[in-house]
Amino acid sequence: MLVLPAELTHAQATASLRMLLQGLRSQPTGAVVVDATALTRFDSSALAVLLECRRESFGLGRSFAVRGLPARLGALAGVYGVAELLPAAV
Repeated sequence: MLVLPAELTHAQATASLRMLLQGLRSQPTGAVVVDATALTRFDSSALAVLLECRRESFGLGRSFAVRGLPARLGALAGVYGVAELLPAAV
């Protein structure tokens, strides 16, 4: 499981994405699940990071889901029309 930091704004996006992609590539098989439960401070950059993780996951032939997406981030995803691209992990 990949874990988002408590803060993911434009300032942290590049470093967070790099860390997440490294973790994703180090797990060669199985579904990719990103844990967003710790995320408390974010902007639309958090969506960009999640969507890039999704793209990379699918490129590797793996499924993608998000656990604990904050309601405000889910609402922002809805505004941008990408909510269906960030399915909830079961």
